[in-house]
Amino acid sequence: MSGILMLVIAIVVLGGAYLIYGRYLARKWGIDENAKTPAYELEDGVDYVPADTNVVFGHQFASIAGAGPINGPIQAAMFGWLPVLLWILIGGVFFGAVQDFSAMYASIKNKGRTIGFIIEEYIGKLGKKLFLAFCWLFCILVVAAFADVVAGTFNGFTLDEAGNVAGKIEANGAVAMTSLLFIVEAVGLGFLLKYTKLNKWVNTGIAILMLVAAVAIGLNLPIFFGRSTWHIFVFIYVMIACVTPVWALLQPRDYLNSYLLIFMIVAAVVGIFVANPACNLEAFTGFKVNGQYLFPILFVTIACGAVSGFHSLVSSGTASKQIKNEKNMLPVSFGAMLMESMLAVIALIAVASFASGEAAANGLLTQPQIFAGAIAGFLSKVGFSYKLIFTLINLAVSAFALTSLDSVARIGRLSFQEFFLDEDTDMDNLNPVLKVLTNKYFATIITLVLAYLLAKVGYAEIWPLFGSANQLLSVLALVACAVFLKKTNRQGFMLWIPMGFMMAVTFTALGMTIYNLTKTLFSTGLTIGSGLQLIFAVLLLLLGVIVAIQGICKLAQKKAA
Repeated sequence: MSGILMLVIAIVVLGGAYLIYGRYLARKWGIDENAKTPAYELEDGVDYVPADTNVVFGHQFASIAGAGPINGPIQAAMFGWLPVLLWILIGGVFFGAVQDFSAMYASIKNKGRTIGFIIEEYIGKLGKKLFLAFCWLFCILVVAAFADVVAGTFNGFTLDEAGNVAGKIEANGAVAMTSLLFIVEAVGLGFLLKYTKLNKWVNTGIAILMLVAAVAIGLNLPIFFGRSTWHIFVFIYVMIACVTPVWALLQPRDYLNSYLLIFMIVAAVVGIFVANPACNLEAFTGFKVNGQYLFPILFVTIACGAVSGFHSLVSSGTASKQIKNEKNMLPVSFGAMLMESMLAVIALIAVASFASGEAAANGLLTQPQIFAGAIAGFLSKVGFSYKLIFTLINLAVSAFALTSLDSVARIGRLSFQEFFLDEDTDMDNLNPVLKVLTNKYFATIITLVLAYLLAKVGYAEIWPLFGSANQLLSVLALVACAVFLKKTNRQGFMLWIPMGFMMAVTFTALGMTIYNLTKTLFSTGLTIGSGLQLIFAVLLLLLGVIVAIQGICKLAQKKAA
């Protein structure tokens, strides 16, 4: 199959899914264009802030995308292009987009509350406490990992064997400078969007000019600091971003970055149509490859681009608090997910364009490098500089790691606060302890301090469980949304198959991990790292089983007469 044919199939399937299936869901569940959304009803200038559709779409898209839809398909390509393409298209439409839309819908219909509160309202307090505890720990792990990744992509120096500076890394210096400029420009754009009433196309033009200026300056004036310095900077930035009103930083920053990602997708699409790359991957390589089984590994590896539990946290944790009108939910949630699926298909075409061993021979060792190298190769055929395009694509991917970082940190802060609050909590008469625990500054500090310590000690010890943990989130979100739809007399059958399938995927993956680690324990013993993995895997499995059983029991209950 050629690259063009694969891309055309994806465009037809994903575009048709939005026009037909997305609109079908909106009709079935009901969209009230005259309803007052939580963004207006509970507007507080910090988390609840009404925003135009394109701004919220930018936040949603930038937060959920990042490098995930690039890394997953390239890693899973070992099973062949056919199962990867099928899972991206089927998963993206019937699993991921449905999950994102239902999570945002349930949140907006419940005053912009997170999935944790949805679970409390429709399943029970125990389920909510377990879910929020898991979300908080999950966010700490992701913040630790992403902060380390960002510091690495900003690191301006190479080191020799003795640990001394051996040279500068120009590309990383450019990424660092551009990202710093994005932050400064985002603040300026935030004030512009809030205090001026310019036409949205004027705002778009200004945002694009800012984007181009930041990239141009970054490429010509790179900045160089070491990894440790960037570690400290990143955590200070995230601490500020967590408590800053979303209109002043989060919204405009994601708005700017969304255009960078859209540019990357458009450039890739143009490159594919120009080059029409051949598919050098086998269609299917087998159910067991390199000791890994297609089920469940394919469905854990390809999360972003198909279905990712983290998306439900963004949909219900931040984006739902910014929606101006209920009709905007469909493009912001369903639409952003399908665009991410398109990016995943492009990543598959990129890796498929290389012959066996070709990418490594060209020095393309990481998934983003393989992606950037392929797209740069496509566009070089029409005269674009390979080096320039390669640098710009890497810049785009690196910039989104920081974008996802501040979103997940804010969600972690909100999860910690909500853990200590119940539906019937009297917010005006909190005891002193609860006042401290639910304070946004305290919640931010404790979340980020633990993440910083984990980043320094070694998050890599438990990172292998990230895929299973992320997909377990999708299970819990689908369970919560299915119960919500039933309790509010809305049809939710379209969530049942995704929910059941993802349960099978998650519990199988965790069960295999526990089995393998236990086997190692009794044969050679476990290291500290593998011991932590075993503990976390058991806790995740227990959590999933408890909440899933509670949700299924609620779904099985007959309606009261």
